[in-house]
Amino acid sequence: MASEGEIIVGLDIGTTKVAAVVGEVTRDGIDIIGIGSHPSAGLHRGVVVNIDATCESIKRAIEDAEQMAGVEISNVYAGIAGGHITSFNNIGIVAVKDREISSTDVDRVIEQAKAVAIPMDREVIHAIPRGYVVDDQDGVRNPVGMHGVRLEGKVHIITGAVTSAQNIVKCAQRCGLDVADIVLEQIASADSVLHEDEKELGVAMVDIGGGTTDLIIFVDGAVAHTSVIAIGGNHLTSDVAMGLRTPKAEAELIKQKFGCAMVKLVDADETIEVPSVGGRPPVVQPRQVLAHIIEPRVEEIFMLVHRAIMESGYADLLASGLVVTGGASMLEGLPEAAEETIGMPVRRGIPFGFGGLKDMVSNPTYATGAGLVNYGSKREKSNRDSVIRVREDKVYSKVFVRMSDWFREIF
Repeated sequence: MASEGEIIVGLDIGTTKVAAVVGEVTRDGIDIIGIGSHPSAGLHRGVVVNIDATCESIKRAIEDAEQMAGVEISNVYAGIAGGHITSFNNIGIVAVKDREISSTDVDRVIEQAKAVAIPMDREVIHAIPRGYVVDDQDGVRNPVGMHGVRLEGKVHIITGAVTSAQNIVKCAQRCGLDVADIVLEQIASADSVLHEDEKELGVAMVDIGGGTTDLIIFVDGAVAHTSVIAIGGNHLTSDVAMGLRTPKAEAELIKQKFGCAMVKLVDADETIEVPSVGGRPPVVQPRQVLAHIIEPRVEEIFMLVHRAIMESGYADLLASGLVVTGGASMLEGLPEAAEETIGMPVRRGIPFGFGGLKDMVSNPTYATGAGLVNYGSKREKSNRDSVIRVREDKVYSKVFVRMSDWFREIF
């Protein structure tokens, strides 16, 4: 746990923006003392594709956050997302040596669950306990101190591409930042917008970003499923640009200001002015035309979300329904459209539980950044950076050994 007065920074490196949220640990919780945001141009569907452009966006966001907070930022918790993320549930089983379960036994059972064969180009990002079984007693949340001879741990394992994690660390290091840990973005977002009673009853959270839509499901208070859908807010912007024949930058502004996810929520006599391309004069269009363009794409996103929920096998356990967050969730009528498509209660997720500049962070756009601050306050700093380097060194050493063997055979 973080100590009082400690500064924690969440760095959300997204497809459309880079956001830095600065929090200070206080006796009552966390006070937000600074926020910096800058448009992102170096990512595609959540993955870094241009190091220089990403570094520039990170620098600008960090500078803005430092100026507002009045502190120098050197350490961050960074989010990771993208289509390369995969997850699965696994079970670890160990024998208890002294009959009383210790924290060491819990660590051993998690490590045993992580001992699965994964390709060399992938690494485990998270191994999240879902529950434990002590001998034949199921449903144990914290087995430390209990007596038993056999400990079984149910663990949700999330893996990602080593190169994607390395690129995030590299971008941060170029900006003079150390990465304390890399955190899956939907886990961070859930930490800031979901209530504990929702997690206990069963809830699905959807974070609609610029490049991807991230899904996470909680059952009985623990993570049960995570997945990524390769459609996001940028697809809505592209649809608007094509449908209204306007530049993408203007389409983004029109989507944010006038967009609506359901045609029936828009008055027939409302109009909007649409800038044209090639120096042509602006065109006045009915606002319902814009809604007709947006509605099918929103319906497609939530049909894919519904399919992912059904395939997870937890659809019947989501008594709390669905929570939507992320920048694209700000679209008017989006919760209503989601509720109509999926057929379960839907609400918009807004970060809560913060002090200080809480009004600035009470926006779905900052759900991931605020959640990263929350995550960092609850956990000790890890050696994620060194883990990545060690994995990289192993790859290079294997290549060196193999090439040495070839040379011996030749000469």
